[in-house]
Amino acid sequence: MRILVVEDERDLNRILTKTLSAEGCSVDACFDGLEALDYLSGASYDVIVLDRMMPRMDGMELLSRLRAQGDETPVIFLTAKDAVAERVRGLDAGADDYLVKPFSFEELMARIRVVTRKHSGSTTNLFTVGDLTVDTGAHTVRRGEKNINLSTKEFALLEYMIRNKGVVLSRESIENNLWNYDYSGGSNVVDVYISYLRRKIDSGWPKKLIHTVWGVGWVLREEE
Repeated sequence: MRILVVEDERDLNRILTKTLSAEGCSVDACFDGLEALDYLSGASYDVIVLDRMMPRMDGMELLSRLRAQGDETPVIFLTAKDAVAERVRGLDAGADDYLVKPFSFEELMARIRVVTRKHSGSTTNLFTVGDLTVDTGAHTVRRGEKNINLSTKEFALLEYMIRNKGVVLSRESIENNLWNYDYSGGSNVVDVYISYLRRKIDSGWPKKLIHTVWGVGWVLREEE
């Protein structure tokens, strides 16, 4: 999951970025609405965590611009303003959720899961392909009766693939979803993580779920 954090409080920005990254998210961070527009012009995000009050361009103006352009990326407002009128104004402007500071990180993660489910049309954290089950809320993976332990990045890759099951994903789309602008790894990093995932998900099973589409990318699907 790729997330854009837009927060002018630098300590909070740093904590959010660090904690979301530890959850396996790819995180880009900036400090005002104008910076955010630059990021949004070059990448797509699953969620925007957006501060309400910021210098240069505040969260409300940024949100209004995005919605006027037809950008429906889910937005969670962060704000110190807890008045009902302020929350109503933010929701009416197109925000998907509203979280008042101070807040718990666990609640923020739960709200991120909710808005991404709604945006994708899903009503659950459980995703299945064949006998593979992934719980994106509990971060658990099972194939048949076997529990499978994945690293944070392996889980993020599997989550991206299972949310897009049946869709061939290119190397570029996987890189864009799992790594942020600061990433400077090797060109074969996606291949490496696909191989890690194959060993844990498919090794020893007669039916393979991760398939290579030569010259295009990879797809998670159950073959007949």
